Amino acid sequence: MDGAGSGDGGSEPFWRRVPLQEMSRAEWESLCDGCGKCCLVKLEDVDTGVIEFTDVACRLLDHKTCRCRKYETRKRYVPECVILTPETISELRFMPSTCAYRLLSEGADLPAWHPLVSGDPESVHKARQSVRRRIVSEQKVPEWDLENHIVDWPR
Repeated sequence: MDGAGSGDGGSEPFWRRVPLQEMSRAEWESLCDGCGKCCLVKLEDVDTGVIEFTDVACRLLDHKTCRCRKYETRKRYVPECVILTPETISELRFMPSTCAYRLLSEGADLPAWHPLVSGDPESVHKARQSVRRRIVSEQKVPEWDLENHIVDWPR
């Protein structure tokens, strides 16, 4: 389904034609593949700056859909939640390497398993690129135990 969303059938898909800063809200939002990796608790080593992912997910993340349960109002519930924008994406070193926003900001293309490319919203899960069936809610893990939840699969 390469070319999804292009509207004219023959041209390049919007994510190859439209700079991130010029995308409509609908185009911008459709870039999210629904992996849920950005909603994982991350730990940063203050000495080295290295960021480690854990298998602990934000309390608002739906573990089945890998989507935020309160997306539009998430800052009200999780004030530290980061809102991605075209202006901030390049500064957010903690975004996973597979994130569409990060990939496009770095000049790369979307992977074959991305729903915009595959045409299948489940392709991200089928390719094991999502957090589905791999996470625990932050409500079940005490902060002092986060280091025991560091994982290497969200890269």
